[in-house]
Amino acid sequence: MDEGEPDGEADDVDSRRMQIAFLVYDDMTALDMIGPYEVLGRLPGAEIRFVAAEPGTKRTDQKLGLVADFPLADVPAPEIVVVPGGDQRGPMGDERVLDWLRAAHETSTWTTSVCTGSYILAAAGLLEGRRATTHWATLEGLAEFGALPVSERVVEDGKLITAAGVSAGIDMGLTLAARVAGDDFARAIQLGIEYDPHPPFDSGSPAKAGAQIVELLRGYYASERS
Repeated sequence: MDEGEPDGEADDVDSRRMQIAFLVYDDMTALDMIGPYEVLGRLPGAEIRFVAAEPGTKRTDQKLGLVADFPLADVPAPEIVVVPGGDQRGPMGDERVLDWLRAAHETSTWTTSVCTGSYILAAAGLLEGRRATTHWATLEGLAEFGALPVSERVVEDGKLITAAGVSAGIDMGLTLAARVAGDDFARAIQLGIEYDPHPPFDSGSPAKAGAQIVELLRGYYASERS
């Protein structure tokens, strides 16, 4: 057993297998997926599936190779869906991905996203009239899909849970872990992964970073997309 994994199952959690599907695609951001994976993979009965429209190795926006083992059709009804962000334009325009999300959402217990992964959910029509969040730099654009943008780190609306940018996926994972296995089990996971951040700079949000840093980053994003 991994040292970061709590010992034993929570008494009130069903012992059956719980399938958790992570969408993998080229130019995604690795931590968007790895953060919640490190949390949710420690839930009792967790059965992880890395899925893609076409299985194989996908390169993240930092060129890390991540492997999607299963085609979408092989995982039609996961209990939990996790959609990471990054350069989300590819899956947003892929009807295979959007059709799978619509169908999976019909039967899922939880449908989630991290960062700009919420745009993929929105493109599938899942955020119409729903409160949702994403990376601060693209938050207002969710309204174009009929969503209700909320500037919070984790936003819950029914069985939809969306997280803000990148590292917020860990918070989303812990929030969901508490819903599935209870607060104490989620706390144990948090302790196991030693998630107790004390960053060297207090610049993790636009309000704290200041206008100069915000504009510096916006310029970087613009150059990356050009």
